[in-house]
Amino acid sequence: MKAAWYEKQGPAREVLVVGEMPDPIPAAGEVRIRIAVSGINPGDIKKREDAFRYGMPYPRVIPHSDGAGRVDQVGAGVPSEWMGRSVWCYGAQSYRPFGTAAEFTVVPVDQIARLPESAAMEQGAGLGIPGITAHRAVHVTGSLNGRTVLVQGAAGSVGICAVQLARRAGARVIGTVRSSLDEATAKSAGAHEVLVSDKELTSRVRALAPDDIDHIVEVAFGANIETDVELLKVGGSIASYATDNAAPKIPVWQMIFKNIRLFFLGSDDFPKEAKLQAAKDLNAALEAGWPGFEIGERIPLGDIARAHELVEHPVRPGRVVVVL
Repeated sequence: MKAAWYEKQGPAREVLVVGEMPDPIPAAGEVRIRIAVSGINPGDIKKREDAFRYGMPYPRVIPHSDGAGRVDQVGAGVPSEWMGRSVWCYGAQSYRPFGTAAEFTVVPVDQIARLPESAAMEQGAGLGIPGITAHRAVHVTGSLNGRTVLVQGAAGSVGICAVQLARRAGARVIGTVRSSLDEATAKSAGAHEVLVSDKELTSRVRALAPDDIDHIVEVAFGANIETDVELLKVGGSIASYATDNAAPKIPVWQMIFKNIRLFFLGSDDFPKEAKLQAAKDLNAALEAGWPGFEIGERIPLGDIARAHELVEHPVRPGRVVVVL
């Protein structure tokens, strides 16, 4: 099969190689997917760059955890009805060496979901990490029906999914964005109100939610923690999946006085049941008419280094996907 891989970490053009590898064969409980589209996430970039100084987990890594395609082989114990189905997968390169940047990938059957007929392969390829992260960030605190949720970074990939999922859960959703250019994206995802982040954000949120916020989905924990704590009501909660600062200052006493619950979320290690429920709910959203993501770039596998560079330094809005 044709595949992209790296055997050392560093800049995309210095370490990514495109070549031929043996076709993988699914083991018991696994399926093989002929990949149509491979999704790229910031985590894939960080792994390739060794941003967290973990080093090479395997001698050779095929990047990307998310993808979409058709099942063309099944291992022992996998129901035969999966054969030929259009699916999207997640976790292909989570605690495994070979991800979706290849003609074929092999994953456990419980890490695939059928792709709704109404959804393009590009949408399925982008769902895994952002969609499952968003689902956990929305639902980790319990029922949100009738509650008010603030989604910080509502135009990002996780933010878009969080807005949609929180709205489907019955919440009133306020989204924040970096620029007025992003307002339409957050609105399209389902936000009831969208605010541009600025010095007046706290007062403008309070004008919309005078009884304060029940739950916050947070993309920039370090930058926003003080504002979040100020906006939350007693017993409120924060679910953070990213930060701009690895060692932020935290207003502990204010959080204690408000009995605030804080959840830190890393998608690789969510409970299996949470991932399965997330896949079901994301598919239900697509089937109900949610348009999903804007696709900004479709890059062929042979030019994967450019695809990684476009994720690092976008030149237009939307997701970057690798097309096989």
